Amino acid sequence: MATQITTVGVVGMGTMGAGIAEVLARTGLEVVAVEADDQGVARGHGHLQHSTARALQRGKLDETARRRLLDRIGFTTRLADLAAVDLVIEAVPERLDLKSRIFTELDGIVRGDVVLASNTSSLSITHLAVQTKRPERVVGMHFFNPAPVLKLVEVVRTVVTDAEVISDVTALAHSLGKTPVVVGDRAGFIANGLLFGYLNHAARMFEQRYATREDLDAAMRYGCGYPMGPLALLDLIGLDTAYEILDALYRQSADRLHAPVPVLKQMITAGLLGRKSGRGFYTYAGQDSSTVVSDAATPSDADSGVGGTRPIGTVGVVGTGTMATGIVEVLAKGGHKVILRGRGNSRTDAAVRAITRSLDKAAGRGKLSEPDRDAALGRISTTTSLDDFAGVDLVVEAVAEELDVKRGIFATLDEVCKPGAILATTTSSLPVVECAAATSRPGDVVGMHFFNPAPVMKLVEVVATIATTADVVTTARRLALSLGKVPVTCGDRAGFVVNALLFPYLNDAVRMLEAHYASAEDIDTAMKVGAALPMGPFELLDVVGLDVSLTIQRSLYREFREPGFAPAPLLEHLVTAGLLGRKTGKGFRDYS
Repeated sequence: MATQITTVGVVGMGTMGAGIAEVLARTGLEVVAVEADDQGVARGHGHLQHSTARALQRGKLDETARRRLLDRIGFTTRLADLAAVDLVIEAVPERLDLKSRIFTELDGIVRGDVVLASNTSSLSITHLAVQTKRPERVVGMHFFNPAPVLKLVEVVRTVVTDAEVISDVTALAHSLGKTPVVVGDRAGFIANGLLFGYLNHAARMFEQRYATREDLDAAMRYGCGYPMGPLALLDLIGLDTAYEILDALYRQSADRLHAPVPVLKQMITAGLLGRKSGRGFYTYAGQDSSTVVSDAATPSDADSGVGGTRPIGTVGVVGTGTMATGIVEVLAKGGHKVILRGRGNSRTDAAVRAITRSLDKAAGRGKLSEPDRDAALGRISTTTSLDDFAGVDLVVEAVAEELDVKRGIFATLDEVCKPGAILATTTSSLPVVECAAATSRPGDVVGMHFFNPAPVMKLVEVVATIATTADVVTTARRLALSLGKVPVTCGDRAGFVVNALLFPYLNDAVRMLEAHYASAEDIDTAMKVGAALPMGPFELLDVVGLDVSLTIQRSLYREFREPGFAPAPLLEHLVTAGLLGRKTGKGFRDYS
């Protein structure tokens, strides 16, 4: 590095500041920690003691290393004690007036060559910079919580920040074992700019009673592989902090999707701040506890429902594609006799071969015994006529996403199937009620949206139309549970839960890229490293297929008429050019 940094000042020793101080001290740097008063100093000590004790318990530190780490951190209540430091990182609460005052004071205390950094997650670095006589030496250094664990650091440059300063701060982040990405100065930067629109949308779904808190969180955990559901994550972040970040995003973007939903303000006013207060969307064992305890909103039974259930023995599956064959395999392994209907013998034969290969692979990996494999195969029969579904208890339609085709199938099933048989569609984007309207039994029609690959993915979205009877919904949930799946119940509107939350976030990422704010690689890195998501947005778009993604985004825009849901022009252009992702060898990345 061009500038030698041996001593760092950290202003603010809350959870975030204490975590940053710990990270610095772990790598041998001396830290001067500043708090407003003795009570703040004691609280900062407590954060460090708790965090390092946990690291000791987990074998990440030994007692000697822990003692040396803590000895490197000195506390004070005077900003003047930072006169000799080489770098200052400010980590006080997200109040612009407070941060501005601190930067002005620091400017008169530290040497002229010292860099002043802010850990803000949402406020303007440029505004803070102009509070000083050294705006070219002011930068954002946004760590993620918990700082000792999460690797991402967003290094935020303003229009006047010296390139050397960015280089020095980036090098420091690398030396701390972090993964830095350099971004421009706009609200939310990369990670929060993308994450909080998604979290706000989930809170809106909860507020509208579209799905329960448990189902919203389960949908994103099991449908997308996210480490936490959105409402649990809001509780972890703190609802007051989330509100401040969303408010800052909205002031800059004027996008209604960033306007904090009213339920957040109501909960904050009631003191329901999340884990830190012991109650937020969930109730916890105590303040700062991660243990969720039952409350009045906790379901009494994972598959609770009203109106009883219907017996499900034999199941018909319409379709021979990847989704259909996966569903057949799941049902057969679950002990059900399954009739697979295809449009010709060649298609049904190919489908059975695909199922056999999948079951053989599972047996080869020890996930299925050979007798169980043989028994599953023995439960599968095929047909080319829907008339053979006359005696089934449930039909799952899994043909291409063409509404006219699906409506035709449901009209025929209505004539063929016995009274009381449940008719389900596994559509991911079309209105289930349109399929129901093609029948004389709309109460018996439900959505059962399996995720691909069905034998692997745990989630099933059970979609109730305005006409679906309660016992049909309960039967679908219990069937999914019996198959080892995690059912979530939602209403019949575009995207259901997962796609309605996922694709606006992906669309926002495309907008960020087309605005030249950051590269696709840096945006993917920020979301994987900073938010612990299994894939970055552009990796995921290329896997899903840009044409499929565009179709889903268009359906969301048509349904909700939200300007922020309008497909990003860059996505439209790539699809028009035939650059669809991995399946064509090129999308946001080149796979050739």
